[in-house]
Parts: sequence; structure tokens; C-alpha cells
Amino acid sequence: MNFTPHRIPLWLKIAYTIFLAVLIPVYWLNYGPTNFLYFCDVALLLTLVGIWRENALLVSLPAVGILLPQALWCADFLMELFGGKMTGMTAYMFDEKRSLFLRGLSLFHGWLPFLLIYLVRKIGYDRRALLGWSIICVALCLIAYFLLPPAGATLADPNIPRNVNYVFGMDDAMPQKFMPPFAYLIVWITALISIVFIPTHLILKKICKPAKQLF
Repeated sequence: MNFTPHRIPLWLKIAYTIFLAVLIPVYWLNYGPTNFLYFCDVALLLTLVGIWRENALLVSLPAVGILLPQALWCADFLMELFGGKMTGMTAYMFDEKRSLFLRGLSLFHGWLPFLLIYLVRKIGYDRRALLGWSIICVALCLIAYFLLPPAGATLADPNIPRNVNYVFGMDDAMPQKFMPPFAYLIVWITALISIVFIPTHLILKKICKPAKQLF
């Protein structure tokens, strides 16, 4: 009988699962279910399945999609922490109306990229991830644009996400004014694929072994 040893340590799988077992209900209660349509939250969920199944495609998808955006999140957070301002995307981390515990959970933005790099280095990078995540990106952006609250929307619960995945601009408080909204959406999606996903894909191809495709 063939035996394939586990490549991802069991303690890591359990620790990650416990973290999400805490985060998911807390986020659901505080932000509502639409919060899980953010790229980063989709990445969290894909990674959960990916580490248990040790599936290269399921860890490669979030890796190609969020490594660079999460690096931007970290840079923006550090700027806010030291009194500066970059994009404003992490301003919520300093909103004292939100509990420290709730904001602390969002620190996963800082460590998830390192976990994903470890996973794709360990399991291998699946080259199909670029196309797969690009499709996910388009679907999530269209849902956010047509079905979810836009930037600047007045909501009964201020914690409900607006401007999910920044489809109306980088500022949740007001939509961008540079171009017509739908034109911005097209430019935004095109920029994500060409400036974020493709360069990340090329880097991961260079630094990671190719994954064995199981399907």
C-alpha cells in the first residue's frame, strides 16, 4: 500500500482551523455575511480547505491573488500606526468604536501572506491559479458592484461592508470621481489582473516547484 506522508504539520492545520472557528462567527455577527466576499476572506476559506487536503491549487489560488494586496495592507497599516496616511484601507484598524479583539482578528492580513508562501513552497505552485483567481476576481467584483452597498452608502449598521473589494474606489467613505463608475470597475479589474496577479504568478513560478496536478 502506498503511503504519502503529510507535508503540512498537523499542529498548523489545527491552529489555523481554531483561528477560523473564532473569526468566522465573530465576523458574521459584527460585519454580516457579505464580509466574506472580500478577496482576503475568500483566501482565508480556500486556504483552510487547501491545508487540510494539501491541495496545491487551493493554496495557489489565494497566493496569486492576495500576496501583493496584503503587502500593501501591511504598508498602509504601518503608515497609519505611525501617524501617516497611504490609501486609508486600514483606517478601520484604528477605529476605537470597534473592539480591540475584533480589530486584532484582522491582523491575519499581516501573517496570511507568509503562510501562503510557506504552503506553495511546501506543496508546489499550481500554474492554473492565475486563470482561476482571475475568474474569481471578476465574479466577486461584479457581485460587489451590482449587489452590495457602494462607497459612501448610509447603512443602518455602520459595520456592514461598503465598497467590497474597492470596486467604487479606494475610499469606503466616498466613491472615486476620476471616471464613470463602470469604467472604473473595468479599469480596476484589468489593473488587478495585469499589475497584481500576473507579476505574482511569474514570481511564484520562479521560486516554487510546479505542483502535481491531481485533476
